[in-house]
Amino acid sequence: MTFEIDTILPRFRRLIPAVDECSLRIVAETAEFTAVRQDVAMPLMRVIDHGAMISIRDADGLGYAATSDLSDAGLRAALDRARDWARLSKQRSVLSDAIVKLPIAKGRYRSSTTKSFNWHMGDRIDVLMKESQACKIDARIVDWQASLTTQHIRSALMTADSLASGDYVLQETDITIPALHVTAYEGGVTQTRSWGGRDNGFCQQGGYDVLERAVFIGSGQLAAQEALQLLAAPNCPRGKFDLLLMPDQLMLQIHESIGHPLELDRILGDERNYAGTSFVTLDMFGSYQYGSPLLNVTYDPTQATELATFAYDDEGMQAQRQYIIQNGILLQPLGGMQSNRRAQQMGYVFDAVATSRACAWNRPPIDRMSNLNIEPGTATLAEMIASIEDGLLMKTNASWSIDDSRNKFQFGCEWGQRIRNGKLAEIVRNPNYRGISKTFWHSLVMVGNASTFEVMGTPYCGKGEPNQAIWVGHASPACKFTGIDVFGAER
Repeated sequence: MTFEIDTILPRFRRLIPAVDECSLRIVAETAEFTAVRQDVAMPLMRVIDHGAMISIRDADGLGYAATSDLSDAGLRAALDRARDWARLSKQRSVLSDAIVKLPIAKGRYRSSTTKSFNWHMGDRIDVLMKESQACKIDARIVDWQASLTTQHIRSALMTADSLASGDYVLQETDITIPALHVTAYEGGVTQTRSWGGRDNGFCQQGGYDVLERAVFIGSGQLAAQEALQLLAAPNCPRGKFDLLLMPDQLMLQIHESIGHPLELDRILGDERNYAGTSFVTLDMFGSYQYGSPLLNVTYDPTQATELATFAYDDEGMQAQRQYIIQNGILLQPLGGMQSNRRAQQMGYVFDAVATSRACAWNRPPIDRMSNLNIEPGTATLAEMIASIEDGLLMKTNASWSIDDSRNKFQFGCEWGQRIRNGKLAEIVRNPNYRGISKTFWHSLVMVGNASTFEVMGTPYCGKGEPNQAIWVGHASPACKFTGIDVFGAER
């Protein structure tokens, strides 16, 4: 399913009522999911979805309405509903002035895809079957699955002002999400090793080139071997240790203890009913030491392959690379135009960040983290390992818990390895660590260089009422932390 801008645009222009602000966002999405579990191909799944969201701002009222009917009648009905909601919301906004003028946006974006995924479904199954068959290397392997999800999203955004000039934003995104996990069991002990993480850490924009960059071919046998190694490994020790975190774990650490607490709508209290608030307050920006001077975090839409790369957000704001934390100092929140207007009325002025995004055509945009990355440092992986007398290396998230202010947390990893006298030593299973966001990032003492940098992501970030699950990119080098509270599974 697709749409033709040239036919919708003039029709919508004729239907726009006399209001202060009106916009139309159209989204068409095709997603395909293929999986092979225990060498058996699972039912194929294809989702085709399309529709439009209309927003109207009039006086101090704001209204939305969505429709999958893009005929004149369907658009007119949605416009009427949005205008009715705008009238009902007048004088009920938390803003004294609800009208945030949307930019006149014009531009194009297309994912950087070097090898498209124009595969026959049988070709996809063949690739997955080979990795699945490579997993069963031992009788102790009790479950395994390889899967591949691909999405193509085409979206267009038009405002009333841009319609008058014929300008609009058109963006096309290709996403590839390969995944594989292997579970081993022996003597009451179960261990799972997942390639790329249980939440699909290697998802990126692109096609078959994503599988090549992530080295998916050969992942089945390697994951099975590592699952068996974990079965034989001792439990992770308990105590204070130096901790070397790899990018596929750091992506979740960034997500939970930097990304969510810095979303401006959460700081303003909009999420407290659903997913909590934030330990961050408005007066911290510009002065608060969020982490050690080695911590540099950017919102970076220029990473061509990262999952949440785009040219414009869903309110038409142009995306650009911005420092969120620099040399450990908290600079600005992750807030779009609407949240920034609210903060201004409270006496705080921030640079808006192009992070107003919606997960689908039938959801309005809200503040979302997008590509949130730790900038590379200067240390090699070998140098970081050599600097640790007694510590642990951990990678690949297995579990997490964090409080409703995004401060106190506990994370578990699939893979742990002791570091003794500057060298990698024995593997340990069930490695966990915990801390407090306010102090954890202050323990950062070494940041890996570009050779340790990996582009990761997740398609499962949930937020908002009604819920919106959206894709988020996180890229990071390996990082060393000192004095971290580490523990294993309960005996």
